[in-house]
Amino acid sequence: MRAALLDFPPAGPSARDLMERALDPHVLLGMPHLNANGLSETWLMKELGHRHWLMLARHLGLDNADFRTADGEEAYAAICATSLTDAHFAIVQANDILTIHSKLSAVSRTRTSTRHELSLHERSVGAVELISTFVHRTIKDNNHSIARVTLPERQGRRFQPSPLAQNAVDIRNGRLGTHFGFSVLAHRALRTFKFDPSASQEFNGAGLFYFAEYQALADRALENWFPCKGPVVRKDVFFLGNIERNESVFFDLIDFSDEQKTVHGQLRRENGKVIAKIFARGHIFAESSSRNACFVSFETEKDNGMASGARLMRRAASDLVDDKWR
Repeated sequence: MRAALLDFPPAGPSARDLMERALDPHVLLGMPHLNANGLSETWLMKELGHRHWLMLARHLGLDNADFRTADGEEAYAAICATSLTDAHFAIVQANDILTIHSKLSAVSRTRTSTRHELSLHERSVGAVELISTFVHRTIKDNNHSIARVTLPERQGRRFQPSPLAQNAVDIRNGRLGTHFGFSVLAHRALRTFKFDPSASQEFNGAGLFYFAEYQALADRALENWFPCKGPVVRKDVFFLGNIERNESVFFDLIDFSDEQKTVHGQLRRENGKVIAKIFARGHIFAESSSRNACFVSFETEKDNGMASGARLMRRAASDLVDDKWR
């Protein structure tokens, strides 16, 4: 009697296994992770956003980050605020090992925070906090219809305070007066930069304008206006809405301080709806000896009136936040 030998291929790793691997704290850095100024902020935000979603799925006892409403509809853990602090990205080089120590905490019934400490050989190169809330589309395939939704949660959760999360709520509700020394409600645009985002490059797999691209578009505008802009040290971004594919988006420079090395800007739709408020601190200008070569004059624009798009921003000033994000 002859026995047949069946050659079964070895089982591959499960999604849960790969989720744990993706949360390994150590990353060997190469060209995808870097830019001309060191560590790429855009790559970092994408990576930390991915880790945030995986940590949230693990926290909820899921095998992957497939979030669903009570009736089975797709839900998304939308990032509603990010904060980068004490950044030293210029020292990061290829073949360095970046260590990311992450911690998740519940801020409220609908909001979650993850904090990520970044280091090279135990030397800190920055910290990032991400705040998310679950959302879904109230109208199929309509990114303007994004609204919050509550998912089933584990009972007995302890909520941890987060100043970033509180600032995000206060900005959405028009209660925060100043941030980084700037008036949050200021709407007079010194200069405006128009973008036509690419559906294949700047939208994510859910068809939403990717949160990491908000700050990337702002950086492109600032580098155009401030050619000698140096690396960022701190940046807070508050997300207030989304855009459709094939829809233009505008970055408005609201104010800046050469002395404090700070910038206040916002992203908005063509109809004036603000979709993000951005506050950054870094080396906006080069050393004073070369400042004139790097400075695009805004003082004249401050004195002579508002730049293009200002009338539109004036009409939008009383409607800072899309109602669906309140």
